[in-house]
Amino acid sequence: MLREIFLPLIKYFTPFNIFRYLTFRSAYAAITALLICYLLGPWLIRRLRMLKFGQSIRTDGPETHLAKTGTPTMGGVLIILSVLVSVLLWIDIKSDYCWIALFSLLGFGLIGAVDDLRKIRKHSSDGLSPVQKLVLQFLVSAAAVYAIYRTTGPTATKLYVPFFKVHVIDLGTFWLPIAMIYVTAWSNAVNITDGLDGLAVGLVIFAILAFSVLTYVTGRADWSQYLGVPYIKQASELTVFNFALLGACVGFLWFNAHPAEVFMGDAGSLSLGGVLGVLSLMVKKEILLLVIGGVFVMELGSVMLQVLYFKCTKGKRLFRMAPLHHHFELKGIQETKVVVRFWILGGIFALIALSTLKIQ
Repeated sequence: MLREIFLPLIKYFTPFNIFRYLTFRSAYAAITALLICYLLGPWLIRRLRMLKFGQSIRTDGPETHLAKTGTPTMGGVLIILSVLVSVLLWIDIKSDYCWIALFSLLGFGLIGAVDDLRKIRKHSSDGLSPVQKLVLQFLVSAAAVYAIYRTTGPTATKLYVPFFKVHVIDLGTFWLPIAMIYVTAWSNAVNITDGLDGLAVGLVIFAILAFSVLTYVTGRADWSQYLGVPYIKQASELTVFNFALLGACVGFLWFNAHPAEVFMGDAGSLSLGGVLGVLSLMVKKEILLLVIGGVFVMELGSVMLQVLYFKCTKGKRLFRMAPLHHHFELKGIQETKVVVRFWILGGIFALIALSTLKIQ
């Protein structure tokens, strides 16, 4: 919005030309979102406490978590609000990709908010049923995937693999249902990971940093040609969205770090996971996201393996508890140490993913 307001005024005041620059708008999108989070955070936490929007802790989880019962939840709305305001201020409003990303964030966030409200009302850790949640997630995923397909065209269905300069396979119409499942899976992967103070949002920060590099490179014809990655003109403007999301996550981590003053709830985790999946589809980095978000893959995989092993062995457990972060907690490792070690892994995975750009 600011870009559209100030660019026509360049003839009167030439310094307004700075609003043309993606790097300037990206940096201030991050600062804007961070400040909104930081300034509104204390008020929101107080408000959530007044409304008694406290988290209900699973009784079958680690006993140390029972002390967290009643901690304000639904803090994810702070992330969403911060991103919304910042993006509307700093993006090129003609960017279809930014609008799709924003819709995805809001759509998944709404599902999560409904789930959180049901948990609060029931005073239970059970909100929407798994079927209800999946149906709603598929609807949002379907809308986002279809919008990407209509915006991008036939190239949207091409699948790229790290180390290969050209697409490996064109999935054609099969891309649509596969992409829907993929986005939904990422929404749930971040949701499952959100079990320790600061864990999920910290890992998302690493993932968004990596994606900020990818969207900037992919959206520049010279750099994409040099690195051998597909050039996608609209991808560059996503850098502004990414930095807004980065600033919001950093601002939220201020309050979510151990001991957490507020939890993001499903409103935050479902929206962050969903938007990661959508971003990967837009810049054709679906497979690379599996590396960038390696910790999320491990967490989701641990739950799937636990269920499969439990059924195959008729009641035995592969892990002490799933997802994986609880397994390490039950082994006696302190929560903060588990979080920091997972962050380190998240940073390593992000670096590995970015290194593949030069190897192609």
